[in-house]
Amino acid sequence: MESTPETRQPAAAPKGIARFLPILQWAPQYRREWLRLDLVAGLAVAALVVPKSLGYAGIVGVPIQHGLFAAAAGAILYALFGTARQISTGPSSALAAVAGSAVILASVTGEDAVALVAAITILTGILFLLLAIFRMGWISQFLSKAVITGFLFGAAIEVVIGELPKLTGTTIEGSNSWAKLYSWLGTLPDTDGETLLLGLVSLVVILGIRFADTPVPGALVLVIGGLVASVALGFDERGIALVGDVPRGLGGVVLPDLGFIVDNISVIGPSALGLLLIGFSQTAGDAREFASKHRYRIDINQESVAQGVSNLGSGLFQGIPVSTSLSASSLNDESGAKTPVASLTTGVLIILTLLFLAPLFSDLPKAVLAALIIDAVVFGMIDVAQMKRLYRVSRADFWIGVAAILGVLAAGVLAGVIIGVALSIGWLVYVSATPAMPVLGHQPGTQVFRSLDEFPDGRTYPGLLVMRFDAGLHFGSTDALEDRLRSLADEADPVLHTGVLDFEGINFIDSQGSATIAEILELAKARGVEVRLTRVKPQVLALLRRDGVITTLGEDKVYGNVFEAVADRMPDNSTSE
Repeated sequence: MESTPETRQPAAAPKGIARFLPILQWAPQYRREWLRLDLVAGLAVAALVVPKSLGYAGIVGVPIQHGLFAAAAGAILYALFGTARQISTGPSSALAAVAGSAVILASVTGEDAVALVAAITILTGILFLLLAIFRMGWISQFLSKAVITGFLFGAAIEVVIGELPKLTGTTIEGSNSWAKLYSWLGTLPDTDGETLLLGLVSLVVILGIRFADTPVPGALVLVIGGLVASVALGFDERGIALVGDVPRGLGGVVLPDLGFIVDNISVIGPSALGLLLIGFSQTAGDAREFASKHRYRIDINQESVAQGVSNLGSGLFQGIPVSTSLSASSLNDESGAKTPVASLTTGVLIILTLLFLAPLFSDLPKAVLAALIIDAVVFGMIDVAQMKRLYRVSRADFWIGVAAILGVLAAGVLAGVIIGVALSIGWLVYVSATPAMPVLGHQPGTQVFRSLDEFPDGRTYPGLLVMRFDAGLHFGSTDALEDRLRSLADEADPVLHTGVLDFEGINFIDSQGSATIAEILELAKARGVEVRLTRVKPQVLALLRRDGVITTLGEDKVYGNVFEAVADRMPDNSTSE
């Protein structure tokens, strides 16, 4: 059976520099027959990425060539350092929305905006590298799926509102989405008819191509068509706003000014952290998806290194933030990409575009760019199906998503990231502090005990309480356990003589949790109640032993299952009823 890049695995773990530079692992195994597929895939992705990167730079609020700087750096550096073979790295609508919000919040324009975004991108790269060094991938869990869905939804609406004036040839003001929308509505009487017509035609073209489901990238068709129409019909002379001068070349490496960073650290720091959280969640998910599909292994830690280096490179060349792009990666995969040579091809083609074709983009109408941006964010960030799923599956998650949407619209995209993190942590704390603690009832004819909330026909016995704790027992949940037991003891009629605590759901316990169990034993003794534990996990039992709790309780009061713990307290002591 012929080996493929998907099935071939290295004989041994990579050593030396190859461990940190995966290209040294796969390049020696490269096969000539893969080259055509990689080149075709790289060309296809470049045709998609080039026009979209122009739009993403527009979202950020920097000259459009900076989007291409980022796309080139992301594609080439990821190919050298990444471990997922089909992944395409470059600017994305979500990252652009965060960076654009930072530009607005810092109230900078022109070269200062470029410097601010470059500094944010560099810091994001450094944070990715620190994430890899200290193996802190768990930090991405601070943004739940519900929060990410809501954040992206709200950010897309924010971006669309910001692009509306480009479709009507007007300008707007406002500190948040609501104010900007109100301002735009007030400018409608001043709409430039030709700009509006061009914007509407552009939307029809790009949406028509999308829904026609053709293999031709709609963004590429729209940009080429817009440039041809601009030159042929003299849009500049007609007063239709154009992108303006786009110089030829790569720009060169520029180190950010330390004083400028210090002056704007209150914006740069939170922006970079938000980009890290969003970028890592995209990177990890996309890399795993393609690795699973093609049956090869990836190194998530190395993926963080790849994203870190890609952002560092982009920032040093004054590009915008980058991460994995699912749409570009999917196109790369569908076009037959076998190795990161496809990504290298994309990067080289983008560099050639910057060197030879960049000035052509000077004639691109802003209305056309706005249509491209609107299409990208609406179909790349608004996930109506996921919001419907959240509403159907978990109303709590749905309302968290709605809160994230409203937070972005009211406070801006950057503040929306902070609100999203706060919502995620707040929900996590709430869930941890309010665990399920069902009373269990005996199922007649069996040795099974189940929650009375789910199986109300379960049998209980006078003076006997069986309760399960469905969470980790730590400082955040101990009060809930003690309050629940006190309440059940006070309500018991007749009074309790035995209390059985089912620890099946407890996989973690801390010192405060152990101290609480000791306090419960003292309380039970004062009330004349015998406490028994059942289904205690080894790690939990070990801590209770170290703390002396089991000595106080008695080893004979720890049972393997609930039935064993209650058998001598059941009137019939059988399973016959």
